[in-house]
Order: sequence, then structure tokens, then C-alpha cells
Amino acid sequence: MLKLKQQQLQVTIRDVNKQRQEARDAMETAREKFDAYGEILVDIAGVDLQGLATPLDIDTTWANVAGVRIPVFAGAEFPKPSYSLFATPAWVDRTLEDLREINRRQAEVDVFDEQYRILQKELTKIVQRVNLFEKVMIPNSREAIRIIRIALGDEMTAAVGRAKIAKSKLSAEGNSEDGGCVYNSSETFESNTE
Repeated sequence: MLKLKQQQLQVTIRDVNKQRQEARDAMETAREKFDAYGEILVDIAGVDLQGLATPLDIDTTWANVAGVRIPVFAGAEFPKPSYSLFATPAWVDRTLEDLREINRRQAEVDVFDEQYRILQKELTKIVQRVNLFEKVMIPNSREAIRIIRIALGDEMTAAVGRAKIAKSKLSAEGNSEDGGCVYNSSETFESNTE
């Protein structure tokens, strides 16, 4: 059972690592897209783009993988824009959208990092348990079973020997006594001395 759990965790870690790398690549793509024009942007009076692009809340759900609860990224919630659409340049909306995409991708990468950390920690525990059983507990149990088998074999041999001795004593006592009982076919007991 532990081996099966270990295999499931290893497969899941591989999948999470692949998804984590894909999320990092998507984040880098979004960052490169923003960096192409982000440097020429000037601060706009009254508009806090960084504040509006910072997530208020990261929505996660929970999944169960081989008995381990891990977070799953479900989305990010951002504050509602509170600037005038007519008083600000048109590129502000696009810039805000790109900054939010970068932050959403970063949050997704963070959740994948947390999944990876939790799964790796659980895998370490499972590997330790598997090694404990394979290298310590099972060999010790096999040795104990071997010793028990030897003791039971010795006990059986001694019991057979005692039974033979008891049987030979009973036979010797039955043949040497003059006053023994004999079973008669008429279902009555008669004494040998009569």
C-alpha cells in the first residue's frame, strides 16, 4: 500500500512540476509582453495601476491526491477600477489588464509551488516509511518468524518424543500388571484374576 502511494505521489509530482513550468512560462510571456512597453509608461495622476493590479484574494479549492490535500488554483480577485474612463488615456485599460495577467500568473505559480512543496514533503515521509519496512521491519520480522519456526519445530519434536515415551510406559505397565481389566464382547468388564 505504501509502495502504491509512493508511486502515485511520484507521478503527481511529475505532473505538478510540468504544470508549474508551463505556468512559469506563461507568466514570463505575459511579463515580456508588458516589458515591451512598460518602461515608457509614466505615472498617471490619481491612478494606482500597481494597486489595481494586485489581487485582493487568491481563490483556491482543495484536491485529494493519494490521501494528501493540496490547493488548486481557481482564480484571482482584483479590485474594481475606480478611475474615470474619459479622463485617462486609452492605454491605461490595456496596461491594467496586462499587469493583472502577470499577477494572476504569479499567483498560479505560487499555488503550484505550494502543491509541489506539500507533495514533496509527503513523498519524503512515504519513502522513509517504505525504507523502514523494507530495510528494518520486514527483515526483523522474517528473523523472528524463523526463530519461532525453529522453536515450534523443537517443541513438536519434543512433544512427539514425550508421546512415544508415554505410550511405551503405558504399554509396559499394561503388559506387566496381573490385575488389569480386559474388555469382553458382552460389554462387561471381567477381572483377569477370576
